[in-house]
Amino acid sequence: MGDKKKILVACGTAIATSTVVARKIEEELGKRGIAIETTQCKAAEVPARVHGHDLVVTTTFVSGTGEVPVIHSVSFLTGVGLERDIEKIVEYLNG
Repeated sequence: MGDKKKILVACGTAIATSTVVARKIEEELGKRGIAIETTQCKAAEVPARVHGHDLVVTTTFVSGTGEVPVIHSVSFLTGVGLERDIEKIVEYLNG
């Protein structure tokens, strides 16, 4: 399984939406045996908090992520395209 990968989950206010997204990512990757750690923040906080993370998943536009890849998706809220986005996350984390 290796080291836990760190995913920064960002939304507009870092209250409800990022919690839903983080839990869904943890659940889906857990089913695949991938150990992760999620951190939640506001989109505006991403540049200050991105260091040390392997991936950013966001429901809104973010900037200032440097070399850390970003997946922008609402599939974790709508369910539409969820499997595709989970596969993208797996690819980034394994890449």
